[in-house]
Amino acid sequence: MQERVYFFATCLGGVAFSDTCVNAIKLLRNSGVEVVFKKAQTCCSQPSYNSGYFDESRQIILHNIRLFNQDYPVIVPSGSCTGMMREDYKELFKGRPEYREVRDFCKRVYELSEYLCKVLGVQYEDKGQPLKVTWHSNCHALRTAKTIPYAKQLIRSLCNVELIELENEEECCGFGGTFSIKEPGISEVMVNKKIQDIQSRGVECLISADAGCLMNISGAMQKQNVNIRAYHLYDFLADRIGLQ
Repeated sequence: MQERVYFFATCLGGVAFSDTCVNAIKLLRNSGVEVVFKKAQTCCSQPSYNSGYFDESRQIILHNIRLFNQDYPVIVPSGSCTGMMREDYKELFKGRPEYREVRDFCKRVYELSEYLCKVLGVQYEDKGQPLKVTWHSNCHALRTAKTIPYAKQLIRSLCNVELIELENEEECCGFGGTFSIKEPGISEVMVNKKIQDIQSRGVECLISADAGCLMNISGAMQKQNVNIRAYHLYDFLADRIGLQ
């Protein structure tokens, strides 16, 4: 029987990274997975949750949970949203009547790299030219979803790609969702430090699996005329194995 999954595109996926979502779906379909996309899906609720709007966040969460009502894995191309949907949802509903429903949903949530490695066990043939890259770890993926090892496993599996890690990989890039809006001065200092670290690695490409971080870092690099390409992990993988 063919594996069937739900695909959760995320807000930034729908607004600014639609091509990345298409490539993520291509990676799943390339492994023989049937992808179900629910048009009525909405934000994972992380921005409202981080801003203290807990009751409003619960309404959004229950909408998504009841939309993805079949017992299929929910695949998310973002460690940040995965952390929210798999861990923080449970915190918001502790002691509430809906807790069991929420907990059962959380068990079905996977970040895409995690699903590709842990469930599908993918093996990719690298069709690209030799390339030196570095990797930025999104904070929520690192500390909450804990999916960074899977992303790195996929990159390292590409025979023509050399992954050179950042000196201060675990330091935030300054995006932090609403943080970059509320504290733009601090955010700018943080992203500049991140860019200095990236430049010191002597790489041609920066890879991350978080759209927000990529927007923040790539936008700052463009302003500084830094000639390093910022690549979403799932665009990068699709390109390297010939799906684009």
